[in-house]
Amino acid sequence: MKEGDQGRFLISDFTLRGSLSMVTIRSPVARGRLLGIDCPSMPSSYTLIQASDIPGKNLLKGTSLPVLASDSLSYIGEPVALLAGPVRSKLESYAEQITVRAEAAQGVFAPDAAGEAVLARRSVRMGDPETAFAGAETIVEGHYTTGMQAHWYAEHHGAAALPSSTRLLIYTSTQWPFHVRAAAAQVLNMAPKDILIHSGRLGVQMDGKIWYPSLIASHAALAAFLLKKPVRIILTHQEDFFYAPKRHNTGITIKSALGKKGEITATMAEVTADTGAGGVFTDEVLDRICLGALGAYRYENLDLSGAACPTNTPPRGPFSGFGLAQGFFAAERHASKIAGALHEDPAEWRKNHAINAGAGFAIGVTPREMPSLDSLLDCAASMSDYNRKWASYELLRNSPKNRGEGGGCFRGIGIALAYQDNGFFYNDEKEKFSVELTLDKEGKLEIKTSMADEEENNLIWRRLAAEQLSLDLDAVSVGPNSTDKVPDSGPACLSRNIITIPRLIELAAAAIRKQRFRDPLPITVRRSAGQTRTINWNNAPIDQTALSHPGWAAGVVEIEMDPVTFAPVVRGMWLAVDGGKVISEERARRYLKFSMIHALDWASGDDISYSGGLIPGDVPARCCIPLAGEYPPMEIDFLWSDALVSKGLGDLPYSVIPAAYAQAVSQALDYSFEKLPLTAGDIWAAMRRDSE
Repeated sequence: MKEGDQGRFLISDFTLRGSLSMVTIRSPVARGRLLGIDCPSMPSSYTLIQASDIPGKNLLKGTSLPVLASDSLSYIGEPVALLAGPVRSKLESYAEQITVRAEAAQGVFAPDAAGEAVLARRSVRMGDPETAFAGAETIVEGHYTTGMQAHWYAEHHGAAALPSSTRLLIYTSTQWPFHVRAAAAQVLNMAPKDILIHSGRLGVQMDGKIWYPSLIASHAALAAFLLKKPVRIILTHQEDFFYAPKRHNTGITIKSALGKKGEITATMAEVTADTGAGGVFTDEVLDRICLGALGAYRYENLDLSGAACPTNTPPRGPFSGFGLAQGFFAAERHASKIAGALHEDPAEWRKNHAINAGAGFAIGVTPREMPSLDSLLDCAASMSDYNRKWASYELLRNSPKNRGEGGGCFRGIGIALAYQDNGFFYNDEKEKFSVELTLDKEGKLEIKTSMADEEENNLIWRRLAAEQLSLDLDAVSVGPNSTDKVPDSGPACLSRNIITIPRLIELAAAAIRKQRFRDPLPITVRRSAGQTRTINWNNAPIDQTALSHPGWAAGVVEIEMDPVTFAPVVRGMWLAVDGGKVISEERARRYLKFSMIHALDWASGDDISYSGGLIPGDVPARCCIPLAGEYPPMEIDFLWSDALVSKGLGDLPYSVIPAAYAQAVSQALDYSFEKLPLTAGDIWAAMRRDSE
């Protein structure tokens, strides 16, 4: 592979002379004990690798997950061994003959917030909610559930590992190359500097490749290290769908006491998140689910509890928003339910009761910059003609005579409001994520970062540095992202590529600008971002800068019910966004539209759930990326301001589109839907209740 090709490869394109292929041998039970592995007679060129062969620590870096299970088994499909060999067809044949002997135990498939195995808890209390409930004018309660969601990334998870006399090379597609390096080093008991990671093409991955590539890469590295040959592993479509991480499924109950003017006088909320087997980013995800469940509304009295619960299913993982979307679905459906109980326009209720400038989130953080949420909601309403349509569809909903008699279609429209934080809540004070800039003697500048090599990001970063140093754009380049040439810039998630990295580039460029005419060239400057200002949240210090400049969005979805199938047909989706300083409007629009489509798929697609620890076998075939011709009309508008700070915006559609969609279908069918996704079965069940 040529140096210039790094960052653009796919693992499926690799053809390595003399390389071995590898398949994963997996647990047949959801819970139990591994008794042994029976292997058929094979030629010496085929090798079975088990946990006992691991020279280092049998634990995936930063998690409680074993690299290969050695004793206890936690989910169906858990890796217990690796089979490597030269011919793929024979490898698969031998793998089918291997028997994993296990002593099965009763699996846990539903999260139990009252159980002893809870991985993390949250408890937040403000004021005196019990007294407020006792004097409430109205009480509104709902139980909101969200299902899992599969990622749409460029290719299935895979990795290739190449041993040499001095170091080990690993090729994989990952959002965090240095985590892959640390994970492989821990498994092999090697110095991290002796392992080199090349990260390939990611495409739009929706945070599906933050930690799981480290597990697959550790498998490839282990085999290459032991067998002294190049090894490549690529998960099949079935393996990837069944065992790779999905979005956390949640159950959220919210009960609100309302005053005479419809204001929330008190709220009680219970949040339960299913983490699968073992917790990955558990605190980050649970915090965001809890915060999202409170929405963007004012609270004086609050009692919130949250629990992250393990089950004997494959581990969940971060998804776009790290849990905010699940929480906001509950908060926004609840807001619409409150408006319905008060017979108010949901948009107007939101305008009257959302936080405003100077007010803070329930966590105790006050954003430095707050847009006018009234203006944001009005913008979305104006784009979609929401006010007229909502009033018209309410008349239709409240007039049984007109509700579809004679073959007419039901229609509905929904609106939702949400914010997006920027960066991690929990940062190790010893861990510094960095960017390095070097200005050479020829006046050329190189940007060094381990962030995934995306052409559009590179162009944005180059422009920022060129402006800072008054250089031609052609004089600025982004260097290869292999781990021996760049600093650890952290994972590419939570909009860090458009917020943290540009800020560090500007700081480093400013430092070079001060030195360039008094110090000899070349000049190299590194700037780092670590934990800054913290605030206590559940007796733990979290980095409040993640909430200091949130991005905001108001979204509208309009649907009509097909008169024959009664399936919801989306007539349009509209998004009004406050993204602060938008560095590339074209890129922002394209990314937001992709997220809107993916968010709609979560709201209206097939239900991905486990039955007895397994996803039913026909589900992967039904879950596919929609074709361009199937996209509904979409419109995006930015709430322009003179803000100098960029804000995260790519995850916002996940927090507004599903709730707006559910509200639109609820209005159309005069039935309050409180779950995601809304399947054909849910809709038919609601219609049968209506007919009864």
